[in-house]
Amino acid sequence: MASMAAAFVGGSPNPVRNPIKPALLSACLRLSLPPAAAGRRSPTPIRASFAPATASCSLIEPDGGRLVNLVAPEGPSRHALRREAARLPQIELSRIDLEWVHVLSEGWASPLTGFMREAEFLQTLHFNCLRLGDGSVVNMSVPIVLAIDDAQKRAIGDRRRVALVDSRERPVAILSNIEIYKHNKEERIARTWGTTTPGLPYAQEAIEKAGNWLIGGDLEVIEHIKYKDGLDQYRLSPSELREEFARRNADAVFAFQLRNPVHNGHALLMTDTRRRLLEMGYKNPVLLLHPLGGYTKADDVPLHWRMKQHEKVLEDGVLNPETTVVAIFPSPMHYAGPTEVQWHAKSRINAGANFYIVGRDPAGMSHPVEKRDLYDADHGKKVLSMAPGLEKLNILPFKVAAYDKTQKKMAFFDPSRTEDFLFISGTKMRALARNRENPPDGFMCPSGWKVLVEYYDSVAPPEANKLREPVPV
Repeated sequence: MASMAAAFVGGSPNPVRNPIKPALLSACLRLSLPPAAAGRRSPTPIRASFAPATASCSLIEPDGGRLVNLVAPEGPSRHALRREAARLPQIELSRIDLEWVHVLSEGWASPLTGFMREAEFLQTLHFNCLRLGDGSVVNMSVPIVLAIDDAQKRAIGDRRRVALVDSRERPVAILSNIEIYKHNKEERIARTWGTTTPGLPYAQEAIEKAGNWLIGGDLEVIEHIKYKDGLDQYRLSPSELREEFARRNADAVFAFQLRNPVHNGHALLMTDTRRRLLEMGYKNPVLLLHPLGGYTKADDVPLHWRMKQHEKVLEDGVLNPETTVVAIFPSPMHYAGPTEVQWHAKSRINAGANFYIVGRDPAGMSHPVEKRDLYDADHGKKVLSMAPGLEKLNILPFKVAAYDKTQKKMAFFDPSRTEDFLFISGTKMRALARNRENPPDGFMCPSGWKVLVEYYDSVAPPEANKLREPVPV
């Protein structure tokens, strides 16, 4: 989210009736509606409060009807893949490429079974969705592709299978039934971000210097992707999350994604969402607190420090550990606004969530050149309410929360007393932490704030500690 202190609460879930087959371990609930309310969501303005409804129990299906798992089982098949990989042409994966292998292998992008071929790539770029063989549509708003250069293309020749290896040339996967097609970078960037302005972080990192060809095909991953960074226990796959929700007897799962530390405004909207779901008749709604764990831009707080901060939020009881599952979402971050937020929502369907919280300017960022937001702050939640393929997901938009100076805590913004509220942007929060200046009491739990200060101390040059200027709040 572009602003750390701005959040939204009080939107309509816009539920839609869809036939759901009880095929997977999950205990997610959907809303039951009268027949007149069933059908596709209308692109009308989002309502200002939760619609009254009756809670009813059923399972939410992953996209395509089943959860894709592309990891070879332990034993002979895994050993055979390793032996074959040694004999095939090799493509070395970048860090971001490896993260996409991780995403694909666990089914976050179900029903995709590998890197996109040209038909899937074009549907994603132009329609933000994929049409399946049975005529149904699933959302898919960001290309999941693998680039190669001219030399690699020549080395592959007419081979139908290639090996994917990591930076140490260890085999990771085999890509089969391959298709190689032109990588039109300008078109990809323009349609994903709505601009080709220089300075888009993901485009600079993963597209502009990449090869002129894309290679798609079916993916066979040799073993589960592990990073060995002390955080692998948080990287729960969609199937593991579904099992955890079932173990906790969840009857609704509401997902909240963030790539920043959790402040009390975030906690307010999450706890208020649970309260409202309880009022609607659910007995045990469970929160999926799901920080993004893949590539992020240089000025974002690194994952390791964010996870330490999230741990403190649970330890201090700001969020209830009994009704909260904290896990890492392995996807890289595009910062592509309304286009990317559809991917963030779609992937949580595959993890078992049937409610998705969306706030101000989701997946947004500042314009790389001009002093403004790159996207309209309200477009993300509006797009989610209309996006093809997301009809079965209940979208929860939220109104603004800010620091209430009279109550000395984060509260929902009251426009009748504007002067009582303080908006602490992400930029200001980071400046406060860098300068060891405390935010107002009630903005963030003290132990969580301490972690943030420790992070900025760890990256500050030695002389910076001698010249700290107070930051006005």
